[in-house]
Amino acid sequence: MYGNFAGDYDRFVNWKERLAYEMPFIEEQISQLRGSADENLDILDTAAGTGMHAIALAGGGHKVSAADLFPQMTEIGAENALRAKVSVSFKTAGLGDMAAAFGMGKFDLLLCLGNSLPHLTSSSELNEALVDFAAVLRPGGMVLIQNRNFDLVMRARQRWMEPQVYEQDDSEWIFQRFYDFLPGGLIRFNIVTLKRDKDAAWQTGINSTLLRPQFYAELSQGLSDAGFHTIRAYGSMQGETFQPESSGNLILTARKS
Repeated sequence: MYGNFAGDYDRFVNWKERLAYEMPFIEEQISQLRGSADENLDILDTAAGTGMHAIALAGGGHKVSAADLFPQMTEIGAENALRAKVSVSFKTAGLGDMAAAFGMGKFDLLLCLGNSLPHLTSSSELNEALVDFAAVLRPGGMVLIQNRNFDLVMRARQRWMEPQVYEQDDSEWIFQRFYDFLPGGLIRFNIVTLKRDKDAAWQTGINSTLLRPQFYAELSQGLSDAGFHTIRAYGSMQGETFQPESSGNLILTARKS
């Protein structure tokens, strides 16, 4: 899916709004890890897409690496970093392969944002990824995971998400996301793309991939089993308390033992 969608990804995400909303929470977690107010951290952004969080962190002075399974994404990420005049080390690597790609005990903070972790479609893959996260962190390092709240999604069968609209010159894009709930518990995640140029007809396309819902209880237990402690749950990147029956997101932070 994301190899095909990479060219539209930075149109699909309103990065100005998203970073303004999310970066203060990330910076608050960084402040808890710093030994001093001016200490810069070694940070790994996994499933980084086109690298915009990594670029923002590098702009703040941190040493940042970024990984994504799809080379189309990392290529655009490297171009984005070049335009932003910051240094980010991009590698093509999937979840579960961070230690192999970057080495053991290298990072103070590991990010897995944007509902990326549910792309692992078995419990064994999830557990392997969490163990791998621990392996690349230094003792006391932090993992920060941002998922949708699948406790609510699955109970309420929340199928549709808000459309995203992008305009550039005389062209317009509309991105509509929705879920298909499949037998056996998996979800098919779909993004319909509609594009039209001035005075032209709409062009349409669809990209799809599988997700496995990850519930709060499974994730918190998996983090504990992987060697993490001080596991905290939030309902959004604004830091409010996680409510399984109503929160839109599940944000988890945990520290490596």
